[in-house]
Amino acid sequence: MTSPVIIRGAGVVGLCVASELSARGVPVTLRDPAPGPGPQACSWWAGGMLAPFCEGYTAEEPVVRLGQEAADWWQTHGATVHRNGSLVVTLARDRAELSQFARRTSGHEAVTGADLAELEPLLADDFDRALFFPGEAHINPRLSLETLRTRLIKDGVTFEQTDAAPSAKTVIDCRGLAARDALKDLRGVKGEMVILRAPDLTLSRPIRLLHPRFPLYIVPRGDGVFMLGATQIESGERGRASVRSVMELLSAAYALHPAFGEAELLEIGTDARPAFADNLPRIRRRGGTIYVNGLFRHGFLLSPALARMLADLVLDGQISEVMDEDHS
Repeated sequence: MTSPVIIRGAGVVGLCVASELSARGVPVTLRDPAPGPGPQACSWWAGGMLAPFCEGYTAEEPVVRLGQEAADWWQTHGATVHRNGSLVVTLARDRAELSQFARRTSGHEAVTGADLAELEPLLADDFDRALFFPGEAHINPRLSLETLRTRLIKDGVTFEQTDAAPSAKTVIDCRGLAARDALKDLRGVKGEMVILRAPDLTLSRPIRLLHPRFPLYIVPRGDGVFMLGATQIESGERGRASVRSVMELLSAAYALHPAFGEAELLEIGTDARPAFADNLPRIRRRGGTIYVNGLFRHGFLLSPALARMLADLVLDGQISEVMDEDHS
């Protein structure tokens, strides 16, 4: 029988690792002080975009390559995956930004005129060209976390509401920024988000509005609800959204379509995402503990690939490309 594993942290990384290990027959216990997914975890504030090609604009090659596993993984594990692609637009005065984005990414096609109007009628009057990434997708992150947790309980995974360090033979630490007590080179990158309700507006896919000062992404959540995000601040602060950042997000949404000016403001949230210096994730083994961390803003995009690599390490001793300490 495979030895039991204890996972510390039940955010997106912990739940994905538990799902992968449990599916391979490993007895798993998840430890987290919270009773379930909620605002205490940075994954609660995610956009849910499974957009590896767009992320290639600023991210390193492994993010693009490994992120292409995400949509199939989430669908296999019960999440509702919307495979409508994503769209990148810019205001006329910032058109050079669109050309630069096209040069630095792959997996896209240029759309104009009637083709753009067919994809997103809401944008047809204000934008005459865009980049369409048909291979991308998005999910509702909060519903997806709840779905994973429910499936794990059904599959016999134990959840313990505690933060105590376990003494088991194999411990997987997925605590995110809380693991700075052991990973001294881990840093926080603050992100803020806004949720709006605009029942008269319809978008079928995530939209990225390029802007030289405050870019925006907006993700449809259904029933006229939209998530706005894109702030990225070098700070480990977790509990305060700044007026400036919120105003920039709302201003960018208004620039995307003036009707967002009449939207109902439902929620403002913020948290700090764990990252290493190069914004790439790491698997590190120190004694009996294996750390899976540093997913930056790519939690839902890269957790499936990291979970696969972690399971390969635990069960087969296979060293992955993201493992950078204690290869024994």
